[in-house]
Amino acid sequence: MNLTDSDIREYLTGKNDAELFAEADKVRREVFGIDVYLRGIIEFSNHCKQDCLYCGLRRSNRHIVRYRLSMDEILECAGEIAESGISTIVFQTGEDPFYSDEAIADIISAIKSRIDIAITLSLGERSFNTYKLWREAGADRYLIRMESFNKKSYAQARPGTNWQERLNCLEILRELDYEVGSGIMIGLPGDSVDDVVIAISELTTMHLHMIGMGPFVAHSQTPFASEENGNVDMTLRMYALMRILNPMANMPSTSAMETARRGGRMRGLQVGANVIMPSFTPERVKELYNIYPGKNVQKDFDEDGLQAALAMINKAGYRVSFVRGDSPLKDIEKCIM
Repeated sequence: MNLTDSDIREYLTGKNDAELFAEADKVRREVFGIDVYLRGIIEFSNHCKQDCLYCGLRRSNRHIVRYRLSMDEILECAGEIAESGISTIVFQTGEDPFYSDEAIADIISAIKSRIDIAITLSLGERSFNTYKLWREAGADRYLIRMESFNKKSYAQARPGTNWQERLNCLEILRELDYEVGSGIMIGLPGDSVDDVVIAISELTTMHLHMIGMGPFVAHSQTPFASEENGNVDMTLRMYALMRILNPMANMPSTSAMETARRGGRMRGLQVGANVIMPSFTPERVKELYNIYPGKNVQKDFDEDGLQAALAMINKAGYRVSFVRGDSPLKDIEKCIM
């Protein structure tokens, strides 16, 4: 399917969902079959130095109870993920300077020395030397979402940060041979449909190994509390469009989809996504990683996160895969080199 910017805009606004979704599922089945990869997330801190207007972890939020996991707790969670059969750990936090670069490297090395497992990091903007240190320690993948390609709305939503510096981080990560992931937030205040069209084009030109997207969900303890949530239907259409344009990228159906609409995460699988990421953050602090309302407290995960995820994948008509699940694009890049 050849898509112009005009085509993309029409599909985003509901031109022909049936056609779009069927094509996206066809493409994902041609590359990944019916497999859905699992990634186990450990959210080891909800402290953050940033003050983003949309995030419940923002440093100015005085209503949140903060936590940090110890190295022993992090390693215990990693062991639980490995025992479940999942072959990828995802480390995610707010941007918390409490953990030194060396401490993160030690955690990565300790896990890699004990477990044959892929490690994905989502720890925000860092320096070349830090990314290099973590890569040498054994990190395999890194996700850093651009959130928006509208520099004005980005600057409004993320005060004190620099859009170009964030983009530069992605270039550094690629130079260091990580599997690289990025994406946007659909419905970020200030963004228009045309901004989403631009984002689709820009993300596609990056040839990403991973693409992470979700709708904006207003949080009551942020300055964006009264803003309208992102459109779930448009988010599903973006999943489909990004799958068609990026057939070899791993794409999670995110927890924000479930928060925004009951059953949204399962629907995401049916329109192009091929990854689900249950949280293995300890129960005593899981609900405190409250980047948006409903995060880690969905009924789907109240009793047993992994078992609920398995049931959802089967219900969606796909097959659970416990393999490492690297992007096929990585293999092609190795052949070219």
